[in-house]
Amino acid sequence: MSNRHSDEIDPVTGYGTTGHDWNGIKELNTPFPRIVIWALILTFLYSVVAWILLPAWPTGKSYTKGLLGLDQGETASEGYATIAAGRQDWMARLQSEDFGELQADVSLMRAVLPAAKRLFADNCAVCHGASGQGNTGFPVLADDNWLWSGEPDEIADIIRFGINSDHSDARISEMPSFDWMERADRIKLARLVAVLPNQVTDPESPASVLFMDNCAACHGDGGAGGLGIGAPSLTDGSVIYGQDAQTVLQTLNRGRKGVMPAWSGRLTDAEIKLLTLFVVQMGQSHGEAER
Repeated sequence: MSNRHSDEIDPVTGYGTTGHDWNGIKELNTPFPRIVIWALILTFLYSVVAWILLPAWPTGKSYTKGLLGLDQGETASEGYATIAAGRQDWMARLQSEDFGELQADVSLMRAVLPAAKRLFADNCAVCHGASGQGNTGFPVLADDNWLWSGEPDEIADIIRFGINSDHSDARISEMPSFDWMERADRIKLARLVAVLPNQVTDPESPASVLFMDNCAACHGDGGAGGLGIGAPSLTDGSVIYGQDAQTVLQTLNRGRKGVMPAWSGRLTDAEIKLLTLFVVQMGQSHGEAER
């Protein structure tokens, strides 16, 4: 590479060269693009105007307000107040009317469900999924399978008090460990439970006898479920931890005790009713889709 002063003019572009030569490739001495210069000038002028008109510079505990006096905090508060005022009528109805009256009013349900969907996304979706599809250890809400009844009042109480929570009115649901049982018997039980959703089992088999002696008291004869005591059905494929033989064996070895927190301290009664209506609607939509 050579580096020397040059007055040479490039015959193609008409620009002079810098005198830099890289193995026969010469560098043109082109001027800085005017459009970039103007863009920089306009950007600087805009920043000066923005500093004057808009909130900009921190001043310790506060900031310069700008000549326009804009405050996004106040704007957000005003927007929230507007939304709250628009909801006031139906929020009052949620507090005073029972679920049957609320569900019978089609126009009311149409108005409240968008707000209910947002409330569900903010408080429930992280565990139960955005569409109530459930996750490992967290039940599906978009179906008709419930540990207790799926009646709205029962769902509302579960939201309000929780399951295995520290609330005195919480629902209790616990699968004890069967580690006291012989491992061979636990394996037999695990294999039996794994096939219950898909096939009829021999009630006289050793595994079925083990089930009747140790599991039927909670899960019902044949694993049909103990509705009302928090023992799930083992025949509908809705077990939240999984129902393959290996997972069932882990459950027998260690037990299970999931927790649904109580929401009574965070959500109002009207919001709990709103969530309940949304959960019920998800289950109804699932039933209609299956039909």
